[in-house]
Amino acid sequence: MDASYHRYILQFKQPSGTSRGVLTTKETWFISLKDGDNVGYGECGLLRGLSVDDRPDYESKLKWVCENIQLDRSELLDALKEFPSIQFGLETAFLSLNANDPFHVFSSKFVKGEDSIAINGLVWMGSADFMNKQITDKIASGFKCIKLKIGAIDFNKELDLINFIRKNFTANDIEIRVDANGAFSPDDALEKLKRLSDLNLHSIEQPIQPKQISEMAELCIKSPLPIALDEELIGIFDKSDKNILLEQVKPQYIILKPSLVGGFSKSNDWINCAEKLGINWWITSALESNVGLNAIAQWTYTLNNKMYQGLGTGALFTNNFDSPLNVKQGALYYEESQPWYFKL
Repeated sequence: MDASYHRYILQFKQPSGTSRGVLTTKETWFISLKDGDNVGYGECGLLRGLSVDDRPDYESKLKWVCENIQLDRSELLDALKEFPSIQFGLETAFLSLNANDPFHVFSSKFVKGEDSIAINGLVWMGSADFMNKQITDKIASGFKCIKLKIGAIDFNKELDLINFIRKNFTANDIEIRVDANGAFSPDDALEKLKRLSDLNLHSIEQPIQPKQISEMAELCIKSPLPIALDEELIGIFDKSDKNILLEQVKPQYIILKPSLVGGFSKSNDWINCAEKLGINWWITSALESNVGLNAIAQWTYTLNNKMYQGLGTGALFTNNFDSPLNVKQGALYYEESQPWYFKL
């Protein structure tokens, strides 16, 4: 078996804002496997500034993987414990290699084009006018769940934006989620959560910065708005530590990004821990290209989770790879009439 890796820079169609800054490009890496006539592809969805494996030896670890690809698969993945995005890419590449079609990594009605995945419409941070236009466009496009990234502009203006939706649509019409990306301080978070809860929101992701365990646990007890852990899960490798975190914080939800937590098997560990504690969950992509998004979407469908998933990021880039993935009326479809074009 031969293995190689490639770096690729995705270009945003327009600058996309988060509480950590404005993004114009997204670096990603691919692992390619070849065994006789069979090929397999996996995307290592590194997020600079957020991924725990954003470290100087990242490329050298990819090189090591390719040089040691003959090792036992579980041995390889175990050696990548501190490199969750490479775990995700390698796990996907092996699934791809062993599939009849390298882009059919999980067989289901979804990949056959017989069913779809309900997803949220993502509203990026920016000026009030810019965010308002996104909201209007998402609703007009048929989305029944809107997710707003908040924390970059004046909080009262963000409340006004959410209130704009609620004046026209009830919680039964449009589900609203917000993602603070840790923008609130522990001192003012509870007050802001109370004000947000007046607008009948579904949940808030990561209201305060991660690694403030006691403060987050107290918020989860006192908040009238359900809290979802996101960044809090990054960098926790052992299943026992996952249990400890969830038992201590007791969030209402966790959000799983396979690129950030170590692929499908490690995501399943989180799901198992959460379900034992009565904690709900959903899956989100993390700005991968269509290659990574495709694998995440196909896996997500097999989980049979009926909540809205966060899988609508494929249209963000000017130089994404053409694929059968298509978003219509707030759902993600796999339409085989649209061919793949994947070339590095």
